[in-house]
Amino acid sequence: MLIPTWIPLAFWSSGKRQRISSIISIRDLIPWSYVSEEDSFMKHKLSRRIGVLAIFMAFVLAVAACAVSYRVYTSTITEHYNTMARNLSETLVTAVDKQDVTVLREQVMGIYRTICSEYGGTIPFDTFSESDWDAYYSRFREVESLPEYQKLHSNLLEYGRKNQTSSIYIGYTDIDTGYGVYLIDGSGEGKESPIGTADPVEPVTYAEIQKGNYGFPPNITNYPEYGWLCSVGTGIYADDGSIIGTLCIDISMDDVKMDGYTFLGSLGILMLFAAVVLLALIIYTMNRMVVMPINRLAEAAASFVSERKEDKQESVIAKAEVHTGDEIENLYDSMKKMELDINTYIRDLTTITAERERISAELDVAKTIQASMLPCIFPAFPNRHEFDIYASMTPAKEVGGDFYDFFLIDPDHFAMVIADVSGKGIPAALFMVVSRTMIKNTALSGCSPAEILASVNNQLYENNEANMFVTVWIGILTISTGNVVCSNAGHEFPAIRHNGSYELLKDKHGLVIGVMEDMQYSEYEIKLEPGDQIFVYTDGVPEATNAKDELFGTDRMTDLLNEYADETPDPLLIHVKAGIDEFVGDAPQFDDLTMLSLFYRGNQPQ
Repeated sequence: MLIPTWIPLAFWSSGKRQRISSIISIRDLIPWSYVSEEDSFMKHKLSRRIGVLAIFMAFVLAVAACAVSYRVYTSTITEHYNTMARNLSETLVTAVDKQDVTVLREQVMGIYRTICSEYGGTIPFDTFSESDWDAYYSRFREVESLPEYQKLHSNLLEYGRKNQTSSIYIGYTDIDTGYGVYLIDGSGEGKESPIGTADPVEPVTYAEIQKGNYGFPPNITNYPEYGWLCSVGTGIYADDGSIIGTLCIDISMDDVKMDGYTFLGSLGILMLFAAVVLLALIIYTMNRMVVMPINRLAEAAASFVSERKEDKQESVIAKAEVHTGDEIENLYDSMKKMELDINTYIRDLTTITAERERISAELDVAKTIQASMLPCIFPAFPNRHEFDIYASMTPAKEVGGDFYDFFLIDPDHFAMVIADVSGKGIPAALFMVVSRTMIKNTALSGCSPAEILASVNNQLYENNEANMFVTVWIGILTISTGNVVCSNAGHEFPAIRHNGSYELLKDKHGLVIGVMEDMQYSEYEIKLEPGDQIFVYTDGVPEATNAKDELFGTDRMTDLLNEYADETPDPLLIHVKAGIDEFVGDAPQFDDLTMLSLFYRGNQPQ
């Protein structure tokens, strides 16, 4: 079953009517020739810059005022014409004889569908020659003799004349072919489309028709051959509620648009005159109240620099004598005070610079001393083939709070220590020296790892007014058996390579040392087979941060260790450090980075 409807001319083929749009570039309205490549805007004097800025602001304000006013004007007129067109269309629908429209539709569409069947379903209008068009239109001429057509045509002409419409016509849409067919055009001689004229329906409109949306609201269009139009279409319904056609009207808006352009031109001239007056007032006021006093201050400042080189002590800024009674005078007073402050600052800066250079030199010496306190000669035990060890420390500041240590307790016991002191800089470095010395001395006395931590904890707790603490991992290797007795005071988990791959050993942590006396620490054992390796580190490794605030983390660390699982301690630590550097990039680091690795060979020949 066909769904009859009609589409206003504005909704039909884009090929038959082309919308006109024009773009006015603001670049064409601004005198850019004022600014040459040799004399750029930023190099202009303040007065010229103020003038250019004032011109630009006046232009922007004038354009904005014109745009807003014109928008309000056109919106009001457009709404008025839309309402008028909609009301007129709905009124005319009630005036036409529906029976006449029904008869006319049956006659015209009967002929149209007969022609479609002759062409196999769809008429190839795009291939029609002039003779084909004449033959096509001749098939519909008999409709003009119908009394219903003549009556309806006469009424439409009368409606159009009384209401001053540009076009008034009735049409019907054939859903099968997707074309809108003119049933009758009462626009008057010279403007009427022949009966049977067919235009393809736009896809968007066609989809709406299939949904049952037959109404077409008012819309404003601009076509070269028709000018500005306000178009609207209203469905003509039979008594049973079915659509029998659509009455469409076009109301010319050319005069309204010309009035709008005239309004815009008059408003533009008025705004231009107001902008010129305002511009002249702004430039005069700014030159007198801003530019001239600033120029005097600039000359005084230049004199201050030149006379400073001559080591003159009297004030030169005061010679400017700026008395404007506003913020510029405040600036003048501030510059006079600044002149005195600069002289004092330069004297103090000379003293401070010398002091800072002395402190920097002392920090360099402290950094060298700290580095020399830690084992730094590798291989550390060239005569012991049972194991190999390597360690490194990179402080976040000149001196750091991390430290590592390793030493033989006796020929068959080897101690390894890695620790992280709270804080950074010189306080952490001093606390590190004390902690390292206590740990080593206690270990050399023959204590177990847990006893070492408990003893050093009590010693550090005494007189610890700075409330500093240390995280420590300590392990004592029995070289002949590969057993490592370990204890952990709040330090990072060690990574153990066994059977060719590294895994984190999530050992039991005790409390960090130095914060509470009489603490007890637990111990655990690690059995190293020949070829196994231990990797311990401070929190500077997993907490290394890149520019996206992402942490390096223990997962990336473990993956990196397994990537170089076959490496001995020296190249392994180099690869880990390179991987961390690649991850963090140029992001600043705020924690020391310390690593230690031991490779166990046992009694196997080297």
